[in-house]
Amino acid sequence: MKKMRIVWIVILIAAAATGIWYFKFHRKEKPVVLDTEKPAYGYIAMSVTATGTVQPVDTVSVGTQVSGTIKYVYADFNSKVKKGQLVAELDKSLLNAQVNQFQANLQVAKSQLIYQESTYNRQNLLYEAGAISKADYETAMYLYNTAKANVQSVQAQLDAALKNLSYANIYSPVDGVVMLRNVNIGQTVASSFSTPTLFIIAKDISKMQVQAAVDEADIGNVKQNQRATFTVDAFPESLFSGTVEQIRLEPTISANVVTYSTIIKAPNDDLQLKPGMTANIVIYTKEENNALLISARALKFKPDPSLDKQFKIGALNMDSAGGLNGSRRKKGTGVRRPDSISKKTNDTTVVITPQKAFVWVKENDSLIQKKISIGLNDDTHVQVLRGLTTDDEVVDAIQNPLLEPQASSAPAKSPFMPQRRGSASPKKPPQPK
Repeated sequence: MKKMRIVWIVILIAAAATGIWYFKFHRKEKPVVLDTEKPAYGYIAMSVTATGTVQPVDTVSVGTQVSGTIKYVYADFNSKVKKGQLVAELDKSLLNAQVNQFQANLQVAKSQLIYQESTYNRQNLLYEAGAISKADYETAMYLYNTAKANVQSVQAQLDAALKNLSYANIYSPVDGVVMLRNVNIGQTVASSFSTPTLFIIAKDISKMQVQAAVDEADIGNVKQNQRATFTVDAFPESLFSGTVEQIRLEPTISANVVTYSTIIKAPNDDLQLKPGMTANIVIYTKEENNALLISARALKFKPDPSLDKQFKIGALNMDSAGGLNGSRRKKGTGVRRPDSISKKTNDTTVVITPQKAFVWVKENDSLIQKKISIGLNDDTHVQVLRGLTTDDEVVDAIQNPLLEPQASSAPAKSPFMPQRRGSASPKKPPQPK
């Protein structure tokens, strides 16, 4: 009897402990919560990133064709010069001496020509009268012709000396800004086989260009007239716009990495861009301004076995005509699209090739798998060409009950895409001015 009492006491204690644990510590199983979103229209683009250097569109090296000593310098760094403006002057002492020498030689040659001409005329009259021999006549004619040639030779030497004297004045060949000055007053410049560079003048710094190094894996998607944006370290908050002007065929190989120089035109009306700045460039190879978008993570979602208790899971695929097998299409803004889309954006033709993918759509207490056609994919958003409407509720993920639920309306951000100021919604970035 005593043993039975002990057994009952143990049973009651165990039952009480079980009851306390159940009512105090046991938590009711929470229902599964899904992250969902509705497709929305917005901007999506495929892009290529590269780095490059800002440089003037056209630069001119100003040199000297004669040797000498710099006597005057009339332009300095950042000086604005006009075409034909005097920017430097060489010492003209030796050049003037050469000019004076050849002028004197020319006077001597002309005097000699006058004398020989008079002698020739006299000998010609005597030869016609038979007073002198033919040999004397030919000698007089030879000396006369030699005197004429000598005058022409000295005249040519004088012209060359005058030309060299004019080269002592160095003028700007274009309107522009002096980027580099290599000489100072008193410096000697020697013009031999190569012309020394005295100044480098940028023709127009209100129009700059960026020379981008595009990787060989990306160069196939880059075309002329595509839109580009870039930033520079000096103005990290400013987004500059440009257009692809040229793709140079000559490759650059460094450490077994092949890149191609791509020239991007960039306006510089406010003169913020300076030559030599490093640019971080984004070239938009494909763009769609009004695309039906869903998050890229929706393509990776697969139902968990834990959803069987709460949802009915099935599949509903698209047929070849774009309709739904087994049910009618919902009313919405989605429209049937052709198998390929050709759109002209910024003077470039964008051809979008559809690809097949699957997503899960929540309809009341059911999860239905749908086959869709997708286009552009920037790893953050995906363009839906066919298979969904703006009324569909697409499942992205299962919420973790240990974490705070996040609003599904905020789109994901890709760490590899350039960050844009303003709203996080998929809007089109600023257009070039």
